[in-house]
Amino acid sequence: MLRGLRSVAAGLLLVGTVHAEGLSTARLGVLYNIDAPSSREVALYYAAQRAIPPANVLGIHLPDVDVISPEAFPPIRLQALEQLPTTVQSLLLVWSRPYAVGCMSVTSAFAAGYRSQFCPLRCTRTPISPLFDSDGWLPADTVGWWPAMLLPTDDEGLARALIQRGIAADAAGSPGTVYLVRTSDASRNVRAAGYAAAEMMLASRLRILELSTPVNREVSDAIGYFTGVAQVEELPRIHFRNGAVADHFTSKGGNLHGTSQMPAIAWLKQGATATYGTVSEPCNFVEKFPNPLVLFEHYTHGETALESYWKSVQMPGQGLFIGEPLSRPYGARHP
Repeated sequence: MLRGLRSVAAGLLLVGTVHAEGLSTARLGVLYNIDAPSSREVALYYAAQRAIPPANVLGIHLPDVDVISPEAFPPIRLQALEQLPTTVQSLLLVWSRPYAVGCMSVTSAFAAGYRSQFCPLRCTRTPISPLFDSDGWLPADTVGWWPAMLLPTDDEGLARALIQRGIAADAAGSPGTVYLVRTSDASRNVRAAGYAAAEMMLASRLRILELSTPVNREVSDAIGYFTGVAQVEELPRIHFRNGAVADHFTSKGGNLHGTSQMPAIAWLKQGATATYGTVSEPCNFVEKFPNPLVLFEHYTHGETALESYWKSVQMPGQGLFIGEPLSRPYGARHP
């Protein structure tokens, strides 16, 4: 039986301590594909670099497809969660394929299990994550979710560089600049409605700059970059700090192999440490994309990239979380 089915009484015992809990190496499970050599190599490299307990590193068999069927997925997830230690609260998925389960992202499907209501065929809102803008981080014990992040392995050199960026970011100290970009793409620019509030609330901790497209100049010292377009034309001019997060509000960013829209992995190739993209049509609901204010509210208080990104999305069913989960550029929450 999964830990998500623990008694209500046990969950209530955690309420008083949840604020003091955060993601650590002991609470991160690392899953890799036994049938893909690059997946295993990168997983073992990550585990060694991040001192992940050996019991937390688990190989599983996965089909060599972009999208797993909803029928084939449940036993894969169940087997993994039953074999991992009960201390594990979050997951790192070390592979490039599959990146989706039906119309859900593979990270959200591992987190909550496949549920069709998380990605209906019509344009509508979907269930709200119990982790949105929450305190603490014991999601497996409190709500029965194992939030996940994907570390792509198609390019082993990129995967290793990404791991090193996350490590280099830890307690880096200097705040960096968050860029909030307004675009002329009306359907994808809807997140800009919250930019003023983000600037007001975060200005005491970070440098916040609002830009408008076209962005024809060099963009330096970026710790965050948020825009709304299908193709980010200025991407080659963005210079990211270690630990930077960046994403673009578009429908198919979570398709790692590319479509007519820029894949989210392009952010990592340019130097970001974590990113996000949807794997099926989300329509332009802002709740299905990261909220920069919420993300940096948690990130600048010492939470990891995985915690901060997951807490920033209200409706994450279709969203693929990608990157190095333990990146923590603003220091440990509890020294």
